[in-house]
Amino acid sequence: MKKILMAALMIALVLTLAACGGAKNGGSTTTAGNSGGNTGGDKGTIGIAMPTKSSERWVNDGDNMVKQFEALGYKTDLQYGEDVIENQVSQIENMITKGVKLLVVASIDGESLTDVLQKAHDANIPVIAYDRLIKKTDNVSYYATFDNFKVGVLQASYIEDKLGLKDGKGPFNIELFAGSPDDNNATFFFNGAMSILQPYIDSGKLVVKSGQTKFDQVATLRWDGGVAQSRMDNLLSASYTSAKVDAVLSPYDGISIGILSSLKGVGYGSGDKPLPVITGQDAEVASVKSIIAGEQTQTVYKDTRELAKVTVAMTDNILNGKEVEVNDEKTYNNGVKIVPAYLLNPVSVDKSNYKEILVDGGYYTEDQLK
Repeated sequence: MKKILMAALMIALVLTLAACGGAKNGGSTTTAGNSGGNTGGDKGTIGIAMPTKSSERWVNDGDNMVKQFEALGYKTDLQYGEDVIENQVSQIENMITKGVKLLVVASIDGESLTDVLQKAHDANIPVIAYDRLIKKTDNVSYYATFDNFKVGVLQASYIEDKLGLKDGKGPFNIELFAGSPDDNNATFFFNGAMSILQPYIDSGKLVVKSGQTKFDQVATLRWDGGVAQSRMDNLLSASYTSAKVDAVLSPYDGISIGILSSLKGVGYGSGDKPLPVITGQDAEVASVKSIIAGEQTQTVYKDTRELAKVTVAMTDNILNGKEVEVNDEKTYNNGVKIVPAYLLNPVSVDKSNYKEILVDGGYYTEDQLK
């Protein structure tokens, strides 16, 4: 009888241990990353390399992709390089070593990933360039982004409309800002804007008193708002001691906030010095609040939920041997190849339509913008 009881106890113990082991091995796996752990299904892990957490936009991009990948049963390894190229390269190398199924990369510097993406190719890991084109490599499969030239067109067209340039009004004083010179998108934004503004500059209806009209003169490394603020300080002290600024072309909300700080520091926005028309991009909360308050004038909204959706669909089709949908196979030459791309439409937002576009569209709640 004792032997039977002992045997029964041993069987029960073995079954209990097996059940615990099964729960441990069959449960969700947490991946390490600057963003914290992300859980998913069992289709494998997708490596997501983002540039920085300092921009609200990139945090939203990362979160949106994680949610959508996990909904399809993928695990995710989301990492932020904090605008340090070496960090991003190291993070991607670690993802390759871990055996991710595919890499989604929003590069810090589009020309600095050639070697590490060769390692991805050697490990048979496809690469999708996310929002920013990866250059000087054959080892990028697809590109998911917005129509970047159109972003600049929207910003400049807003200035054109608000100043009444089509109606022959002017001259007006304008200063130009561009994005980071190591980001391929920055030149698309700038060229799109200048396709509208250059004829008015040539005709004298727009006057750039600083004389700084070339991309390399107006670029803002790492899209840094502090750098933009410092440059605006210099422009104001050198060229606007008596003249006033009527418009500022800004390519990104973080830069716009820096420009605004500089302008308000010398009295714009009070008394008889109204703030100039100031554009932006990404519809970040701080800038939307600024627009509502009558400071920043406009931003370009890019729905990162939709960009995540396109990227996730691309990934799933690649990994399942299905056709990948693209809508541009001519524009984005990275210096080695034309990268097939899917472009989404950006939308101009100001005080008149922010509620319809951003709140009614579910991107923000009213409370977030108070």
